[in-house]
Amino acid sequence: MHRITVSLEGPLAEAFDALAADQGYASRSEAVRDLVRTAVDARAVAASEEGECVANLSYVYDHHARALVTKLLDISHAHHALIVSTTHVHLDHDGCLESMMLRGPASEVRAFADRVRAERGVRFGTLNLISAGAAHRSREEAAHRHPSAAARLVA
Repeated sequence: MHRITVSLEGPLAEAFDALAADQGYASRSEAVRDLVRTAVDARAVAASEEGECVANLSYVYDHHARALVTKLLDISHAHHALIVSTTHVHLDHDGCLESMMLRGPASEVRAFADRVRAERGVRFGTLNLISAGAAHRSREEAAHRHPSAAARLVA
Protein backbone atom coordinates (compact mmCIF):
# COMPACT_ATOMS: atom_id res chain seq x y z
CA MET A 1 0.00 0.00 0.00
CA HIS A 2 1.30 3.47 -0.89
CA ARG A 3 0.66 6.50 1.29
CA ILE A 4 -0.16 9.84 -0.34
CA THR A 5 -1.03 13.20 1.18
CA VAL A 6 -3.87 15.35 -0.10
CA SER A 7 -4.50 18.93 1.01
CA LEU A 8 -7.98 20.45 0.79
CA GLU A 9 -9.31 23.89 1.67
CA GLY A 10 -11.31 23.96 4.93
CA PRO A 11 -14.83 24.13 3.43
CA LEU A 12 -14.04 21.43 0.86
CA ALA A 13 -12.54 19.15 3.54
CA GLU A 14 -15.64 19.65 5.72
CA ALA A 15 -17.96 18.90 2.80
CA PHE A 16 -15.91 15.81 1.93
CA ASP A 17 -16.00 14.59 5.55
CA ALA A 18 -19.80 15.05 5.59
CA LEU A 19 -20.13 13.16 2.30
CA ALA A 20 -17.94 10.31 3.54
CA ALA A 21 -19.93 10.09 6.78
CA ASP A 22 -23.28 10.18 4.93
CA GLN A 23 -22.11 7.33 2.71
CA GLY A 24 -20.92 5.28 5.68
CA TYR A 25 -17.17 5.28 5.06
CA ALA A 26 -15.08 4.30 8.08
CA SER A 27 -12.30 6.70 7.09
CA ARG A 28 -11.31 9.40 4.65
CA SER A 29 -8.87 6.94 3.11
CA GLU A 30 -11.65 4.53 2.14
CA ALA A 31 -13.67 7.36 0.60
CA VAL A 32 -10.67 8.66 -1.34
CA ARG A 33 -9.80 5.13 -2.54
CA ASP A 34 -13.32 4.72 -3.97
CA LEU A 35 -13.12 8.10 -5.71
CA VAL A 36 -9.74 7.19 -7.22
CA ARG A 37 -11.00 3.75 -8.33
CA THR A 38 -14.00 5.40 -9.99
CA ALA A 39 -11.84 7.94 -11.82
CA VAL A 40 -9.30 5.34 -12.97
CA ASP A 41 -12.05 3.01 -14.17
CA ALA A 42 -13.91 5.80 -15.99
CA ARG A 43 -10.74 6.64 -17.89
CA ALA A 44 -10.10 2.98 -18.73
CA VAL A 45 -13.66 2.51 -19.97
CA ALA A 46 -13.51 5.71 -22.03
CA ALA A 47 -10.23 4.59 -23.62
CA SER A 48 -11.42 1.06 -24.41
CA GLU A 49 -14.27 0.68 -26.86
CA GLU A 50 -13.91 -3.09 -27.09
CA GLY A 51 -13.39 -4.00 -23.46
CA GLU A 52 -16.05 -5.96 -21.61
CA CYS A 53 -18.28 -4.04 -19.23
CA VAL A 54 -21.26 -4.23 -16.96
CA ALA A 55 -23.71 -1.35 -17.00
CA ASN A 56 -27.00 0.07 -15.88
CA LEU A 57 -29.15 1.93 -18.38
CA SER A 58 -32.02 3.82 -16.76
CA TYR A 59 -34.48 5.89 -18.71
CA VAL A 60 -37.83 7.58 -18.23
CA TYR A 61 -40.32 7.54 -21.07
CA ASP A 62 -43.88 8.42 -21.95
CA HIS A 63 -45.66 5.12 -22.50
CA HIS A 64 -48.39 6.95 -24.41
CA ALA A 65 -45.95 8.16 -27.08
CA ARG A 66 -46.98 6.71 -30.40
CA ALA A 67 -45.54 3.19 -30.90
CA LEU A 68 -42.73 3.89 -28.42
CA VAL A 69 -43.30 0.79 -26.29
CA THR A 70 -43.18 -1.41 -29.38
CA LYS A 71 -40.02 0.32 -30.65
CA LEU A 72 -38.30 -0.08 -27.28
CA LEU A 73 -39.24 -3.76 -27.14
CA ASP A 74 -37.95 -4.29 -30.68
CA ILE A 75 -34.65 -2.58 -29.84
CA SER A 76 -34.32 -4.67 -26.66
CA HIS A 77 -35.07 -7.93 -28.44
CA ALA A 78 -32.53 -7.08 -31.13
CA HIS A 79 -29.91 -6.69 -28.38
CA HIS A 80 -31.11 -9.44 -26.02
CA ALA A 81 -27.57 -10.82 -25.56
CA LEU A 82 -26.57 -7.61 -23.75
CA ILE A 83 -29.52 -7.56 -21.34
CA VAL A 84 -29.13 -9.37 -18.03
CA SER A 85 -32.30 -8.05 -16.39
CA THR A 86 -34.89 -5.30 -16.64
CA THR A 87 -37.01 -3.54 -14.05
CA HIS A 88 -40.06 -1.53 -15.03
CA VAL A 89 -41.63 1.06 -12.70
CA HIS A 90 -44.82 3.05 -13.27
CA LEU A 91 -44.11 6.62 -12.17
CA ASP A 92 -47.49 8.19 -12.93
CA HIS A 93 -50.25 7.98 -15.52
CA ASP A 94 -47.92 8.74 -18.43
CA GLY A 95 -44.39 8.04 -17.26
CA CYS A 96 -42.43 4.85 -16.77
CA LEU A 97 -38.92 4.17 -15.57
CA GLU A 98 -37.00 1.30 -17.08
CA SER A 99 -33.71 0.14 -15.57
CA MET A 100 -31.65 -2.45 -17.41
CA MET A 101 -28.60 -4.35 -16.21
CA LEU A 102 -26.34 -4.92 -19.21
CA ARG A 103 -23.18 -6.91 -19.88
CA GLY A 104 -21.03 -7.09 -22.99
CA PRO A 105 -18.55 -5.17 -25.14
CA ALA A 106 -18.49 -1.51 -24.09
CA SER A 107 -18.98 -0.29 -27.66
CA GLU A 108 -22.12 -2.42 -28.10
CA VAL A 109 -23.53 -1.40 -24.72
CA ARG A 110 -22.97 2.28 -25.55
CA ALA A 111 -24.57 1.89 -28.99
CA PHE A 112 -27.60 0.15 -27.47
CA ALA A 113 -27.98 2.87 -24.82
CA ASP A 114 -27.66 5.62 -27.44
CA ARG A 115 -30.33 3.96 -29.59
CA VAL A 116 -32.78 3.70 -26.67
CA ARG A 117 -32.17 7.27 -25.47
CA ALA A 118 -32.61 8.66 -29.00
CA GLU A 119 -36.17 7.36 -29.37
CA ARG A 120 -38.85 10.03 -29.47
CA GLY A 121 -40.73 9.89 -26.18
CA VAL A 122 -37.73 8.87 -24.07
CA ARG A 123 -37.50 11.89 -21.78
CA PHE A 124 -34.31 11.16 -19.90
CA GLY A 125 -31.71 8.41 -19.91
CA THR A 126 -28.40 7.73 -18.26
CA LEU A 127 -25.82 4.99 -18.67
CA ASN A 128 -23.54 3.95 -15.82
CA LEU A 129 -20.83 1.79 -17.36
CA ILE A 130 -18.15 -0.09 -15.41
CA SER A 131 -15.32 -2.05 -16.96
CA ALA A 132 -15.69 -5.77 -16.30
CA GLY A 133 -12.25 -5.84 -14.70
CA ALA A 134 -13.28 -3.19 -12.18
CA ALA A 135 -16.57 -4.95 -11.54
CA HIS A 136 -14.69 -8.01 -10.31
CA ARG A 137 -12.23 -6.17 -8.06
CA SER A 138 -13.11 -5.50 -4.47
CA ARG A 139 -11.58 -3.70 -1.53
CA GLU A 140 -10.59 -7.04 -0.03
CA GLU A 141 -8.83 -8.17 -3.20
CA ALA A 142 -6.68 -5.06 -3.15
CA ALA A 143 -5.39 -5.97 0.32
CA HIS A 144 -5.48 -9.77 0.04
CA ARG A 145 -3.38 -11.32 -2.71
CA HIS A 146 -3.08 -15.05 -3.34
CA PRO A 147 0.30 -16.45 -4.30
CA SER A 148 0.65 -17.60 -7.88
CA ALA A 149 0.40 -21.30 -8.69
CA ALA A 150 4.19 -21.44 -9.17
CA ALA A 151 4.80 -19.86 -5.75
CA ARG A 152 2.46 -22.41 -4.12
CA LEU A 153 4.37 -25.29 -5.74
CA VAL A 154 7.70 -23.98 -4.46
CA ALA A 155 6.36 -23.56 -0.92
